[in-house]
Amino acid sequence: MSIRIGDVAPDFVQESTEGPISLHEWGKGKWVVLFSHPKDFTPVCTTELGEVARLKPEFEKRNVKVIGLSVDPLESHRGWAGDIKETQGTALNFPLLADADRKVSGLYDMIHPNANDTFTVRSVYIIDPGAKVRLIITYPASTGRNFDEILRVIDSLQLTDKHKVATPVNWKQGQDVIISPALKDEAEIKKLFPKGYKAVKPYLRITPQPDKN
Repeated sequence: MSIRIGDVAPDFVQESTEGPISLHEWGKGKWVVLFSHPKDFTPVCTTELGEVARLKPEFEKRNVKVIGLSVDPLESHRGWAGDIKETQGTALNFPLLADADRKVSGLYDMIHPNANDTFTVRSVYIIDPGAKVRLIITYPASTGRNFDEILRVIDSLQLTDKHKVATPVNWKQGQDVIISPALKDEAEIKKLFPKGYKAVKPYLRITPQPDKN
């Protein structure tokens, strides 16, 4: 199954370290980050899960719930959680789906046979409160993810949903943004962006982030 940005995220019910989870019900009214791991008791995955646990307050500030997935069974996940706490200094504090039947990984196309026909690649899906897929990233098994980047993207998505702007290359919270090229009416622009803007080109208009003082 091919999932694209803008699609409704496929719903599922699957067992997890925090009990059975129905994705749409569990994520109702929240942003959701769903991310997969190739296998339990592997080094890169262990560091990633520890980092996500450490960053949980940052996700919560943004109204985000995180949920991991591995194709190993629940008993294995529970044993692995002990290693994560021991080696990373942070206990697992979000659910980890037990996808031994490959139901969710198949639904979300997380197994890429030419890389490995058994284990999932490092997939990331950001899903908005309307259950729409807003971002898809796929990493190879050998490369750990940058969760600061995932937080940055969430900041951008939430900002651009509220204001008629886009965020430029390498943008971070608090930096200047770009006025939407679709905005042409000067009176409307002045109303929406009272701090003013700099027109580098007619289509490239830079303005301070609207929701920052």
